[in-house]
Amino acid sequence: MTELIDQPQRVSRNLRAAVLSPVGGFSKFSKIEKINYIVETFFHGSKSSKELVKSFWAQKPEHQELLDAFSENTLTNFHFPYGVCPNVLMNNELYCVPMVIEESSVVAACSKASKFWLERGGFKASVVGSEKIGQVHLIWPGKSDELFELFEREKASIREELTPILSNMERRGGGLLDFELRDHTDQEAGYYQVWCRFETCDAMGANFINSVLEAIGRTFKERVSNQTQWSKPDQDLQVVMAILSNYTPDCRVKASVECSLEELEDVGLGMSAEEFVAKFERAVRISKIDVNRATTHNKGIFNGIDSVVLATGNDFRAVEACGHTYAARDGQYRGLTDVEVKNGRFKFTLEIPLSVGTVGGLTGLHPMANFSLDLLGRPSSRKLMQLMACIGLAQNFAALKSLVTYGIQKGHMKMHLMNILKHLEASEAEEEKVKEAFAEEVISFGAVRDYLGYLRQI
Repeated sequence: MTELIDQPQRVSRNLRAAVLSPVGGFSKFSKIEKINYIVETFFHGSKSSKELVKSFWAQKPEHQELLDAFSENTLTNFHFPYGVCPNVLMNNELYCVPMVIEESSVVAACSKASKFWLERGGFKASVVGSEKIGQVHLIWPGKSDELFELFEREKASIREELTPILSNMERRGGGLLDFELRDHTDQEAGYYQVWCRFETCDAMGANFINSVLEAIGRTFKERVSNQTQWSKPDQDLQVVMAILSNYTPDCRVKASVECSLEELEDVGLGMSAEEFVAKFERAVRISKIDVNRATTHNKGIFNGIDSVVLATGNDFRAVEACGHTYAARDGQYRGLTDVEVKNGRFKFTLEIPLSVGTVGGLTGLHPMANFSLDLLGRPSSRKLMQLMACIGLAQNFAALKSLVTYGIQKGHMKMHLMNILKHLEASEAEEEKVKEAFAEEVISFGAVRDYLGYLRQI
């Protein structure tokens, strides 16, 4: 990779903190003013740094304006590769699934696993549920029975007041399913929740849910403040906050693959099918026992899932937070996949909560998110959940298969070889010689560097 001609000299964090002064009104600067400030302050006016930032702008001004509007204090764009995983057969339909991820081995592994299972019946997937939740968090210093009595008496009229917010979602078949008051005073003095259940159809629904929750909080507080017959009529209901939960265990999807043991005979690279399956089963069990292994096990699953979440303009942070919470639902963090061997059949399964949308938000605004949804045939949110789970399962199968056979590094580093060669500024001729030399060798940065050094001396 060519070095910038005038790279800024390195300045220690302590020294930089000493010479910096706070900047006021930064958000009101134009984009060029923001870039100029950053370059002058942190890169000593480096012309190449300024050009680097500008070089990643979208070619079309209207595209850049759209991207700038997605965030705040934007300078440029940070590009990730957009790849695809072909041959994903799910419920007897064939898909080519978009994946946005910077780790090449993930796309390669998913593609290889999808082709493997294509020849064995493909993936089966189903939605277990699509219910989402939100809470209004309350503090009430008065008598519990008085608060519950009022809530039950006013519940129908509170819902009636929500009609303007609910009407559009209800026309699409969703809405507020139910809401109830819950007592948590055993955990925090005076603490109650209004627990709400939602169906948001093809929308992720965050703005809708939060709007409903805030309206419930305001209305219930008003009803409480209007009471005069209570033992302490001056008591105030405090609405601490009203917010959706990204933990959606009842918005859940299940994906699986299955084949006979005979169809796994050649998978283990010299192992029998029985030996391969035994090692595979044990690897899954270890992910249930050891939190250290479980973390990496599940990271691999999210390598696949997150790439599709990003490609379709969904919120990968919410998806990850929910999935990891679900993995610890019984008090210990565990691997999310399961394997069953019964009556000569091998079955590998992933069941995971996934709250995603195919309308609204970034999915409707980002041109490449729209492209992704078109590529997938404009799926419903339920179908998109299933596809994401299948890609997560494919990635985990590929990772475990590597781990219990030839090891993770052989395939991973082979895919990483081009990155190493670019870092070492190899020419095309050198790239070809290195790839040939390392075709059957375990690849490491040091070995490739040394071999390039040898080539450059002869």
